[in-house]
Amino acid sequence: MPTPPDPYTLPNSRTEPDGSAVVRVLSYNIRSLRDDEDALARVIRACRPDLVFIQEAPRFFRWRKHAARLAAKSELVVLSGGATAAGPLLLCSLRATVEHTEDVLLPLTPGLHRRGFATAVVRFGRARVGLLSLHLSLNAAERYAQAGLLLERLGDMEVPHAVAAGDVNEQPDGPGFRRLAAELQDCRRVRPWGGEHTFTTAAPHKRIDAVFATPGIEVLGCGVPTDHHGVSAADLKAATDHLPVLAALRIPAPPAAPRCRDSGD
Repeated sequence: MPTPPDPYTLPNSRTEPDGSAVVRVLSYNIRSLRDDEDALARVIRACRPDLVFIQEAPRFFRWRKHAARLAAKSELVVLSGGATAAGPLLLCSLRATVEHTEDVLLPLTPGLHRRGFATAVVRFGRARVGLLSLHLSLNAAERYAQAGLLLERLGDMEVPHAVAAGDVNEQPDGPGFRRLAAELQDCRRVRPWGGEHTFTTAAPHKRIDAVFATPGIEVLGCGVPTDHHGVSAADLKAATDHLPVLAALRIPAPPAAPRCRDSGD
């Protein structure tokens, strides 16, 4: 297994000479902003993400206003999702060029909470990537089925690379998590960095939040930013009941088109 990088050297966002893009991705269950919103925003800002995959975004009265306020405090903008995706939300930096967004509601099982995906396709320079914020069911059978729907949705995006992140509500040995990891990279497993367990903030003992990437993406580090510069233990505990997952990923650019030569006469 690769040696994990030092907590203070997770790669920063940048564009490589070959056109590939190094992006920082953050996954965070924010418990409907019921906790310390300012602490939450400080954690997000300190992680300096290009993309934030949020779960349990506000879904009721003035939910768009609440999402926009969090984005502004975090120095980001709302990309897609929220109540129209049953809770998952995507935020992004101005570095991202947005091609397409779509909020997806999943089939409703009577007696269970409605679930959905917030999805988008964005570009960082020439590097193009599909995005999906997820929050899977508490019910094991429904969760396994939703993992399959997630994989189908990524396949339907018609993108060369994709990232899915969020609250799986299951640890890595569970069938739904294993279904995702069989086709996608579990970024924490590929290149561990920072802390491992994401729930609860008071006594972390479960890894139920994760970042997944399609095979062509290079994972440069992934984990809970417990020792990351600017992230305080007090803010992590005050922000919400989950710990965030931060990853640095290198997204390849497509091959450059060959330059046409002027044949002359």
